[in-house]
Amino acid sequence: MKLARSVVPTLVLSVAGLLAAAAVTADPHGDSRGDRHEAPASRGEVHPGPQGYQRVEPPKGWDARPQHADPHVYNHNFQAAKTYHIGAYRRPQGWVAHHWAYGETLPRLYWGPQFLISDYWLFALEVPPAGYEWVRDDTDALLINTVTGQILQVEYGVFG
Repeated sequence: MKLARSVVPTLVLSVAGLLAAAAVTADPHGDSRGDRHEAPASRGEVHPGPQGYQRVEPPKGWDARPQHADPHVYNHNFQAAKTYHIGAYRRPQGWVAHHWAYGETLPRLYWGPQFLISDYWLFALEVPPAGYEWVRDDTDALLINTVTGQILQVEYGVFG
């Protein structure tokens, strides 16, 4: 009787050990056959971005701005495909967060030099037409008319 009682805990520990080993070697994607799957190919081209303080060269044609902006082509609010972490954002003093959309007018304080996105290509933003600039508002990039402040296009979630 004593022998049977000492074998039972050993069997239980052995079975528990086998189950734990099976869980560790199981496919992380939950495939019970144990086949390994390659990660899906990334969409779009590789975008290296800046490395520390190294300045990335602008792409060819970055300054070839369209001379006329057809509002119907630009008037969209997009969700950014990728988020970039570039540092803290401080909105103009006395202003509160606002969810901007195309057609609205951005107050002048929001498009001062400290908010301009001059290296817009680093953040997968398109070339702005003449008379327009990309500006940052918190996590979003806004394409605005530099005379009136009217928002032509918005990319939500560009910055994290």
